[in-house]
This record gives sequence, C-alpha cells and structure tokens, in this order.
Amino acid sequence: MSQLPGSARVVIIGGGAVGASSLYHLAKAGWTDCVLLEKNELTAGSTWHAAGNVPTFSSSWSIMNMQRYSTELYAKLGALVDYPMNYHVTGSLRIGHTKERLQEFRRVVGMGRYQGMDLDIMSSDEMRSKYPFLETHDLTGALYDPYDGDIDPAQLTQALAKGARDMGAKIIRFCPVTAARRENGEWVLTTPLGEIRCEYVVNAAGYYAREVGKLFGRDVPMMVMSHQYMLFDTIPELEAWSREAGHKLPLLRDVDSSYYLRQEKYGMNLGPYEKACRAHWVTKDDPMPEDFSFQLFPDDLERLEWYLNDAVERVPILGTAGLSKMINGPIPYAPDGNPLIGPMPGVPNAFEACVFTFGICQAGGAGKVLAEWVTEGETEWDMWSCDPRRYTSFASDPDYCVAKGMEIYGHEYAMHFPKHYWPAGRNRKLSPIHDRIAALGAQFKPYNGWERAMWYAKPGDDTSETATQTWDRKGPWSPRIEEECLAVRDAAGILDLPGFSRYRVKGAGARDWLSSIITGRVPKPGRIGLAYFADDKGRIVTEMSVMAIEEDFFFLITAATAQWHDYEWLLKLKPADAAFVIEDVTEAFSCQILTGPYSRAILADVTDVDLSRPWLTHQSAQIGGRWCQLVRVSFAGELGWEIHTKVEDTANVFDAIWMAGKSHGLKPFGMEALDCLRVEKGYRAWKGDLSTDYTVLQGGLDRFIDWSKPDFKGKAALLAEKQRGVSKRFVTLVVEADDCDAPYMSTLWHGGQVVGETTSGNWGYRVGKSIALGMLRADLSEPGTTIEVEIFGDRFKAVVQPDQAVWDASNERLKA
Repeated sequence: MSQLPGSARVVIIGGGAVGASSLYHLAKAGWTDCVLLEKNELTAGSTWHAAGNVPTFSSSWSIMNMQRYSTELYAKLGALVDYPMNYHVTGSLRIGHTKERLQEFRRVVGMGRYQGMDLDIMSSDEMRSKYPFLETHDLTGALYDPYDGDIDPAQLTQALAKGARDMGAKIIRFCPVTAARRENGEWVLTTPLGEIRCEYVVNAAGYYAREVGKLFGRDVPMMVMSHQYMLFDTIPELEAWSREAGHKLPLLRDVDSSYYLRQEKYGMNLGPYEKACRAHWVTKDDPMPEDFSFQLFPDDLERLEWYLNDAVERVPILGTAGLSKMINGPIPYAPDGNPLIGPMPGVPNAFEACVFTFGICQAGGAGKVLAEWVTEGETEWDMWSCDPRRYTSFASDPDYCVAKGMEIYGHEYAMHFPKHYWPAGRNRKLSPIHDRIAALGAQFKPYNGWERAMWYAKPGDDTSETATQTWDRKGPWSPRIEEECLAVRDAAGILDLPGFSRYRVKGAGARDWLSSIITGRVPKPGRIGLAYFADDKGRIVTEMSVMAIEEDFFFLITAATAQWHDYEWLLKLKPADAAFVIEDVTEAFSCQILTGPYSRAILADVTDVDLSRPWLTHQSAQIGGRWCQLVRVSFAGELGWEIHTKVEDTANVFDAIWMAGKSHGLKPFGMEALDCLRVEKGYRAWKGDLSTDYTVLQGGLDRFIDWSKPDFKGKAALLAEKQRGVSKRFVTLVVEADDCDAPYMSTLWHGGQVVGETTSGNWGYRVGKSIALGMLRADLSEPGTTIEVEIFGDRFKAVVQPDQAVWDASNERLKA
C-alpha cells in the first residue's frame, strides 16, 4: 500500500474512469503534485460494471465536443501510456421510426460535420449492408456514426492511471476520505491513513458523490438508478459473418424503442432504458450501504421483457441465443441526465467531476474540462450544460432528484422538442400570481425551478404532451403566440417574470470596482444599462443589467438560471478588503414586463409618477398602494417598463394593472412570444448567443466597450483581437425557412464550406419572417451577403442583415 503524502496541490476523491482521467489531464497540464484517493480499488463503483459504449452522439454541442475528444484520446491512449487497450471502433447505427427522429439525426449530422466528424444518414438498403441481420421494413432511416464503439472500462481506467503515475501523480487505494475541513486557506482531508492537506479538491466519487459532497457542506443534486443489461451466448450466424467480414457488427441503438444492442465477442449485449425503471437507496428500508464497490443488485428481468421481445423482432438471430449473464448495477443521475463538471457551488477551491450517467464515453473529455477548470479557471468550450451551478438549492431535494432521474432514465433517448416541457418535478417555485395567470390559460415551463408562462391557451386548444412532439414551428401554440406578439405590437401585453437573479451591491468603492470588471461604463444614479463581463481571454462570461440607485449602490439583474453562476463570479472578483457588500436578494423580488404602445396609458391610470422619463431610466412608484420600481426598458422592443416588486406586493400591483389594462386591450403574453420579439430586435440570450464560446467583439458588442478606461478585465485580450481583427462576427439573418426555424447550432454554409453557426432562431410575427442570430466568418458578415442555413439537414437561403434590428431599426417605438 502506498504511503499517504502529507500534502498535494490537488486531491481527487474517486478512482473510476472520470477520476483517473482528471488525474491524467492535470498531470498532462504540468500539475503533477496531485493525488487520487480511492476508498476501494480503482474502477470500483459504476466503472467496473459499465458496458463501455463510446458514442459521439449528443444533441448538446458541448457534450458532443467532450465525447468526440474522448474517442480521439482513446484511439491513441494505449500507445501514449504503453498500456494494452481493448478499444473497438465498430461504428454504430442509430435507427429511427419516425419523421421527427430523422430530423433529429439530420441536425446532429450537421453538428458533427462542424466538429470534423463524418456522420451520415442511411437508407434501409444501406443499413442492411452494414448490419445484415437487421429488420428495416418499418424504419425511416438511421444515423451512421463511424467513430462509435466500445472499450474495456477497467483497461481505460488503468491506462489513464498509468499515464498519470508516469508523469508523477500519485494514487492511493483503499483510502476513503472521512472528513474535510478548511484550515489556513487549505483543505485538510482525513483518511484512515492520516491527513492530507491540499489547495484544491475534486469530488469524482460517482454514485457516492452526494455522500462525499456532504463533507464539504454541499448537497449534490443526484439520485441512483439500477441499470440492467443482458449478455447472450455465442450466435453461430453472427460468428460466421464476423469471421468472414473480419470485424464486429456496428453497435445498434433503437432509440425509439429505447435500447442498445452490441456484439460481444460472438454473442450480444442488450441494454434497455426501460420506463418501468427503479431508483435505489432513496427510502429508509433501502439505505445507501457503506460500501457497494464491486456489488450488483439482484436481477429484475421482468422489467426488460418488452425490450427483449422488441429487440428479437428487430434482430431475429438474438432469439436463438441463450442468456448467459445479467448485470444490474447502480448508475447516478442528475436531474437533467448531464454530469456535474466544474466549481462546487459555494465551496472555495473545490470542484466536481461526478454524477456521470455515461461516464466511460465522457471520461476523456471530462478529465480535460476538469483540468482546465482547476489549472486555468476556465474551459476551452463553454460547458454550461455540465456546470454544477446550473442548479440551485431547490434541486437538492431528494424527491425532486428521484422524480427527474427516473423521468430522464425512462426517456434516455427521447427527442427534446422545443415546445415540449417535461412534467416531472414541477412547481418547485411559483410566482406570487401563479394562480392568476394559470386561470388565464398559461402553459408553464420551469426556469431554475420557477414556473413561467410559455404561452396562453384558449378553451379548446390542444395542450396535451403529444401535441408538442414536433420540431415544426406550427402547433396549437402558434396562433396564440402570434396573437400575443401582435398585442404587444398594437396595444399592450403583460408578462409575469418571476425569478430574475438579482444582487444588491452597496458601499464605498462599488462603482470603481464594477467599472474594473465590466467592459463598458457604469450607469449614473437613476439610470440602468447593460453590462458585459469578460474573462481574461475577452470571452463573454455573462450579461447583467446594472441599475444605479445611488453613486455606490446598485442592483445587478441577470437570468434566472444564472443565479449561482453569476453570484460566484462577482464574489470571485470582489477584493478581500472591499468596503462594499454583495448580497443575493433574488428570492425577495419579482418582476412583470408591461410593454406595447398603450403601456404608458395603462400606467397613467394607476400611478402618478412622471412617465415621460426616457428609455434606460428608473424610478420608484406606487401602484395599488404598493411600492414598485418602474424601469424603462423592454426586452420585447416596444415602449415598456419592467415593474419590479417585493414578492408580497406583486399580486396587488398586477391586479391594479390588469384592471386598468382592460380598456386598453391588455393581454398576457408568455416566454415563447418574448423570444420571438427579442429575436426580431437582435437581443442576445444568455448561454445561447452569449457564452464563453465567443469574445465580446465576436458577439458584436463593441458599443458596450469603453476603451478609454485605464483597464478592465479582458481589456488586453480584446485590444489584441481588435488589432488583428475578429475571425467571426455576430449577425442577424433573415432565412427563407420552411416549416422549422433554425435551432441552436445550425450550420451556416457558403460556397460549399461551413462558415459559422446559429445561436438562436425563431419566427418574427411582427415582420412575418424567420430570423436567426448567429456567428459568421467575418469576411461574410457584410449586409446583403447571401449564405445558407442548414435546418434539419436541408439548406435554406439566408441574407445577412444590417447591424440593426429587423423590427423598429431606429428604436423609435422603444423610445417613444
């Protein structure tokens, strides 16, 4: 047994594939003074019983990047670290039964092509040429991924561990961490072998991550599922074919039936994701055991009967094979099925690389991302899809985690349609006027747990979940969204917007500090403005509205989902000796947007303040006998105000405005309409148009940079970029689209070459056009340039617009 060192720069807790990859990549980055502590043997936990599939497919751009990196690493890892690797690149067929599934495949093919992967769509005949035992009579097509395959999880982990050791990192087995404390700016971890001090700690404890998190005061949002797969004996026909062909069958995924089928030697491995699934270790009579390192759950074959029968119909030779073994082991799930990689929320110098549902295929990329987080404080790709701060405190409720985990597991291969809202784990946070807007027909979707109205249905409208199973623009919602947009254009609309993240910054020096961390100017008291926060590379970290109350008193307002992310960014940049304070006051306030040409007349009926104050100003007012802050801005791009209220006063204020608005044609509108309206104005959305994938200059935010300031975070990088010129630039496109608008990360084409990607897309009901926002190669960003947008595999003509809004280009309506 190795001796525990007294200190290390980084300690990783957990010795599965992800922990070993994190150690390997830290050492590769030059941080060799790192130690991995494993409570049992390497590979203990989910790694040892994992099936070892290695797909690249994902509908998430960042996760596809991560999985692609894994495949590239695994192909060369054995040679890099001089360790035998059982890695089979077999390719895969992902078969589809519906038009909608084929649309999803075509979108992913476009994403993959942009990342340098040659994915393809196959017909029935092409499928059978790759997989002769496949029944294809009822299929619409298949996605062929030549990079897919499988790997031995134990060999992968040992190879990464060897590579890390060879570079100087240490691994201590049979050494659980039993306690943790902060002491003199370091972590002190207690183990049976003694204590070890470290600067940074990483929770890579797999399905024990919640237990490890508690040592640091962190409640990790996760649950544990039992996942079964079945191993079948040799099939003579398969053996004969495989020997003659000289290779294995491609891995088969029937995503509509929800299982994978993989050749295992000359037999098969069937792994379903069944709807009648089971969570473990969630009740008093099923507590989490102290150690479950190399154990399995009892077989539960009855749950899999339907999937086995379906697989036999799809690949009849499977029906001739004998079942040789069942594997039923624990795998962790976060509430959205994505892993947790990044800073541990609220805990200094602590990170998470845990809760991997597909840890083997993601381990390589996860180690790269984790090492970047630790050593550089930022990642090459924007990894919001996996950032632990995407959840806030509501998500740690075990009942919520179980409900969402079971929903995700039972819909592992589900398509994520744009108008579909998952039903489990809902109503965690309700607006003060939730009942009022529900009575008006609101159809809800959660944002950081807050239920927000997406659109307003009328009696007789189809609001079923089935109706939302489409990529098309049109559905029961489309006439309602149009009515809402036109009400905002022609009369007035009110949108309930609970959950805006907001922080109070107050005290001496607050103004100067804000000026040093944003690219532009800090507004004067009585005014509000957009502020952009860049990292040291000049990339967009976040956008906040800065409302100046006094010279050194501000409210910073940002997206609901950004609550923990942006708060930590502010605290990270706050000087230790600062006289000002930063307070998260999100839960104390709510907001409504009142907008449209009659919004001023409506407010005039309920308040006596000066409503002629110009755009980008704010003032306190009384409405319905309650205080509110009237902020003269509108994300919808019309004359309007944000009305900020204390939570307990929101209903009174809404009631007063609603009554006054009846004579002015006031209608409620939802987030779907707001997205259409903001796209027409070219307004950016957080973690779509605004992310660390782009710099402030690439984002077309030049007017929000004050170059005259002596310094601000990111200035040096932005100056250098300004001098050499941007490689890509933010543009607005009018697209001659068909039934679908451009989704996020649709590929842009010109002259047969990929030249950019969309970051948003929607239908503009005020202008009657399909609009996309995106990043385009700089030399093509001139207004009038014609390019093509690839939407679900088809290319549509698009024209670059002038650097102004498609609707109300001169902002006359907004400033009226």
